[in-house]
Amino acid sequence: MKINVFYFLAFLVCITTACSTRDDDGNSTSGIECLNLGAQELTLTIEDSFTTLPSKVSVFFRVTDLDGNGVPGLNPSDFRIFEQGRNDACFNEISSSESSAEISPNSQIFVNNTILVLDLSNSVLSSSLQELKDASISFITNVVPSIPTNSFQMGIYWFDGEDVLHELQPPTSSATVLQDAINSITPDISNDPSTDLYGAVIKSTQVAEDLITNAEAQDIFGAASIVIFTDGTDQAARFTEQEALTAVNNADENISFFTIGLGDEIDENTLSQIGTSGSVFATDSSELETVFNQVSNNVANQANSFYLFEYCSPKRDGSGMNNLVIQAISNTRTGVVEATFDATGFSSGCQ
Repeated sequence: MKINVFYFLAFLVCITTACSTRDDDGNSTSGIECLNLGAQELTLTIEDSFTTLPSKVSVFFRVTDLDGNGVPGLNPSDFRIFEQGRNDACFNEISSSESSAEISPNSQIFVNNTILVLDLSNSVLSSSLQELKDASISFITNVVPSIPTNSFQMGIYWFDGEDVLHELQPPTSSATVLQDAINSITPDISNDPSTDLYGAVIKSTQVAEDLITNAEAQDIFGAASIVIFTDGTDQAARFTEQEALTAVNNADENISFFTIGLGDEIDENTLSQIGTSGSVFATDSSELETVFNQVSNNVANQANSFYLFEYCSPKRDGSGMNNLVIQAISNTRTGVVEATFDATGFSSGCQ
């Protein structure tokens, strides 16, 4: 994927959590053992990377813990930069201050979508609609940035027994618009009292896939979190449990799934399998706001775990291909990612 808003010199070659080389025996080695950085408890995954003149290196990546939970709130001082040129036996640390390292706004290259999917079958509408509205509004308040930004959007969808995922509010960055949409739900909104849960899983996954595809068509990297609420099990039986789980397991790797269950008629095991990024359960409607808030924290962390890290490299034109290591530090946990960049055309004057 190319980002047209930047002038590319070269993509970083390695876009995994560690570049690999081969030793004489054909075994894979990371090439950074000389740094002795110790055990790694964070995972850094490069999503995109590029260089701009006169000597800026930009890396767009995600930071998660070993369980896949997003790690938000990192600052430039939480990263260490190491470079290795052709004359270096090992990597040399580059001063963050001297390299003008910074976390830059990523709205030009990234959009994160949250898809809130609500079960509005008869049991919800007749017994817990107001509690669901209150919980959903609290969720929106916690997840959507107070100042609208192009890098974050939320859409709201609902399902009942019909073979359709109803759109209540298309993706928007406005918390007010989303809250008004929730308040517009009335007890007579549904025409089918059944529950097409598996269909909602499959269809919301497709919505997320389409959002990511549309973003990529605009040279923007996309990610999505799907949050599904239900108070029961699938009753419509249009789709099987396995079809729903296949949709989840085969989804784009940048789609996260969360589930929220209410009452004693839910299947916690199935909802836990669907909610690969997290599942919470409420015994009655009075607990809905609490469990929605639990999920909102995880969703916000996922959305804020993407970083556009930029620094000015001391390498100059003629130095060829150079190795790069970025280490992230969150409290006592650390993680590294290794890659390569081409310094062709690099000169002084980077800020």
